[in-house]
Amino acid sequence: MFTIEHDFDATVITLIDEADPDTGPLNEDVVILSFDDRVVVEQVGPDDAVVRITLSMHQLTELRLALNLPEGNYRIERG
Repeated sequence: MFTIEHDFDATVITLIDEADPDTGPLNEDVVILSFDDRVVVEQVGPDDAVVRITLSMHQLTELRLALNLPEGNYRIERG
């Protein structure tokens, strides 16, 4: 399950783990904050601290492309 909310300066997507309880423990929610110039991914870690990863829009584009490419080294030209 996931939710989408539009705040003043960001779109907030929350991914909720709905795994079958018999398959193992559920993971903490993942919150994705999408701004004009970056995307921030947050999740509460085992020590109850928020772990945060910030991706530039270029890094996000490279990640999206990498999900569909075979193993190797790539450079995506900006432009």
